[in-house]
Amino acid sequence: MTGEKRRTVRDLRRTNRATLLRRLYFDGPLSRQELGPATGLSSASVSNVTSELLAEDLLEEAGSVDSDGGRPRTLLRVAPAAGTLIGVDVGETRVRVELFDLALNERARAEYPLREGGHAMAHVLRLIADGLAAVRAEAARAGVPGAAAPLGIGVGVPGIVEQDPARGGAVVHGQTVGWDAVPLEARLREEAGLPEQTPLFVSNGATTLGQAEMWFGAGQGVRDAVVALVGSGVGACVITDGSAYGTASRGAAEWGHTTVRLDGRRCRCGARGCLEAYVGASAVLERWRAAGGTPRGDEESGLADLVGSADPSAETVLAETARYLGAGIADLVNLFSPERIVLAGWAGLLLGARVLPAVRAATEERALRHPAARTTVELGRLGPDAVTVGAATLPLTRFLDAGGRAPRTAPPLPSRAASTRAR
Repeated sequence: MTGEKRRTVRDLRRTNRATLLRRLYFDGPLSRQELGPATGLSSASVSNVTSELLAEDLLEEAGSVDSDGGRPRTLLRVAPAAGTLIGVDVGETRVRVELFDLALNERARAEYPLREGGHAMAHVLRLIADGLAAVRAEAARAGVPGAAAPLGIGVGVPGIVEQDPARGGAVVHGQTVGWDAVPLEARLREEAGLPEQTPLFVSNGATTLGQAEMWFGAGQGVRDAVVALVGSGVGACVITDGSAYGTASRGAAEWGHTTVRLDGRRCRCGARGCLEAYVGASAVLERWRAAGGTPRGDEESGLADLVGSADPSAETVLAETARYLGAGIADLVNLFSPERIVLAGWAGLLLGARVLPAVRAATEERALRHPAARTTVELGRLGPDAVTVGAATLPLTRFLDAGGRAPRTAPPLPSRAASTRAR
């Protein structure tokens, strides 16, 4: 009974720490007097918990505000230097790794084009491992606190992610990139020499992007949204009641592989008529080439050429792309009736800057009037780095939920050279 009581008290303290940390992270800086009503904690609990967190350097003072006739009130916030987080984006054209402080300010980055090795798993794992070592080394040289022992690592990948403890955690089904039930979490731990104590999270890239836009971008202020990722591939994250639809690994919707035209263009997945075969970056450029266009360089350069072109062939392809994109968004409206649909991803942002009004018009034309009346279609606000930011929110969520304690036990990560020698 005594042991059970101790556990209950410990759990209550952790819950109080987590409640206060979350409130300060998203709404801070706040004074102790404001934290009571904002969290529902008593004044004594606020005082005890803030004292603990200040002593552990998880909080810091952030100025003061005048009070009504009394002493100025000290403002508190979560300390950016309290730890580091790493986000990884395994994209269609590159692997991007970024190291952030606790306020999600970027402190180091590494990017590797996916050229010779493409999405071959061994190649991707090597690039991620090299990136993890590179950003920690860069951050350490810059004197970033906690660079050697990040609070956790989040990885955004293409495809469906399932948890399989028997295979070491996250398993990825990425049909369009040739991944068939790949035990990515276990293989990445081995390739990068990651200790078991280091929190490692793997999720669909659209899901991580969706969380980032909901927390910090165009999804703020709504509870029901769909965040659409348009790059070479196409996906979506469905948000309902402020959280990813279904379980964390099922928040992604394979929106790009819904059919918009029977027996239409061949998609990378092997089927015909998928939305991705009409609005994905590579498909859009293929249609422009077929119409006489001459995109230069890689996909990103080529799409920028298309968007910036005044050639009639470009105008025709962009208008057609806007109609297909609007039709796909209308499906999301009819299925989920969200308050907001956020068009994001590097290609979505490029296309949206040129054709968003046409996309909205095509959506309104095809969506049911009642759900469409409550839905707005907006561009993402976080730019092309949104997936890495979102990936970093995965270990950040654990850090906040644990009251700032559990993830801090992770040992320093080995150097890339050491992990290579260990194999």
